[in-house]
Amino acid sequence: MRRSSFAVVQVDRKSSDMTQRRPFGFPDAQGLYDPAYEKDGCGVGFVCNIKGKASHQILLDAEHMNRCMDHRGGVGYEKNSGDGAGVLTALPHKLLRRVAKADLGIDLPGEGSFGVGNVFLPNNPAEQAHAMQVVEQSVREAGQTLLGWRDMPIDPVGADIGKAASAAMPTIKQIFIAGNGITGEALERQLYLIRKHATHQLRGNPDLRERLLFFVCTLSMKVIVYKGMLTPHQVFLFYPDLQSEDYETH
Repeated sequence: MRRSSFAVVQVDRKSSDMTQRRPFGFPDAQGLYDPAYEKDGCGVGFVCNIKGKASHQILLDAEHMNRCMDHRGGVGYEKNSGDGAGVLTALPHKLLRRVAKADLGIDLPGEGSFGVGNVFLPNNPAEQAHAMQVVEQSVREAGQTLLGWRDMPIDPVGADIGKAASAAMPTIKQIFIAGNGITGEALERQLYLIRKHATHQLRGNPDLRERLLFFVCTLSMKVIVYKGMLTPHQVFLFYPDLQSEDYETH
């Protein structure tokens, strides 16, 4: 999300030393803290069930909260081309098991023993295939098992995506990875290494013209992110997954 560098500053008139400037209303600089580095972020909200009980209502609340933050998000020359919005949730196990079976014909392992990630990929067929091969190789080198790639359902027309956002849109897929004999935090660490290893290889490859389209939103056995070059109200319209009643999160 975009950050603003604007801040009201209070200046010590007895000194022209820039270290005397500080954002108005913040504490003085001390230790490792320097108020000069304070920034205003775009809108961020948090809603949860404190007992960890998953439901679709939490997602509906998140959608309502997201829509209430239109004023904190930037847009381009088109009002329907946003500069970025999304939602992070716990893994929606009920939804994932259904779509994995329906779309890939696989039965997912137990909770904590598999990871899921939403991945942005190049649109060029050859570069897309290469990017997927690099990710799959990273999975093998980490000693884990690739279960499959799911084509992410999207609805750019229903979400009224602008021309600028449409032109920048990558291919979006969902990857499923099973822990090969490991679960929990041990698997989470391997998923992190897979993501980082593939990212360094692909985004740093000057031979790939669309290398910057590659991006792993998340790869985790705990959480998942749905996001894009969207306005806050477009997020839930763009991703049909988020509209499914069996998408449950705490």
